[in-house]
Amino acid sequence: MKIFRSVAVASALAVAASLAGCQQSEAPAGNATETADSGNPDAKPGISGSDGRMILPVVAGRPGAVYFSIRNEGPQPATLVGVHVAGAGKVQMHKTEGGKMSSVDSLEIAPGGVLEFAPGGYHVMAFDIDDTLKTGESTELTLTFADGDKLSMPLQIETMGGGMQSGMTGSMDHSGMEGGSMQDGDMAGMHH
Repeated sequence: MKIFRSVAVASALAVAASLAGCQQSEAPAGNATETADSGNPDAKPGISGSDGRMILPVVAGRPGAVYFSIRNEGPQPATLVGVHVAGAGKVQMHKTEGGKMSSVDSLEIAPGGVLEFAPGGYHVMAFDIDDTLKTGESTELTLTFADGDKLSMPLQIETMGGGMQSGMTGSMDHSGMEGGSMQDGDMAGMHH
């Protein structure tokens, strides 16, 4: 997965252009959460999900994006027919291909196969996002299959561009604090 993330980061500008139809641009981030289906009584046998993350839009009211992976270790194909994100009013599965985005109603996962929802390919758009969903927290993704089985997994919540800026945050916060104390001194001098 590390190789994929490197490729995704390198192609962030292309991804931003390809998702223009979603009214947002994407910036991949690095945190991933792995989840096994063993602790979920509703989980479809042989199906597991991992790397779930939800990218909040920078501008409130715009859609967010959801990325994850599904693995089918079962003997039969599995057909994903629905998604639900706790805290989103509406979600849609989409596919980006040739720079164009289209809606997807169902996706089949072959036995032994992995289906990736990632920038520049399949993704889930989340609309009407509740303002209680905050960066650094998590929410739940529930996948529904054609036979009625479900799989739930956590989604780490990030803000668009958050992963690429994380290396700079500490120094920016530090210089901001120094600047704040100098401004206070300057302001005090101006009032005298």
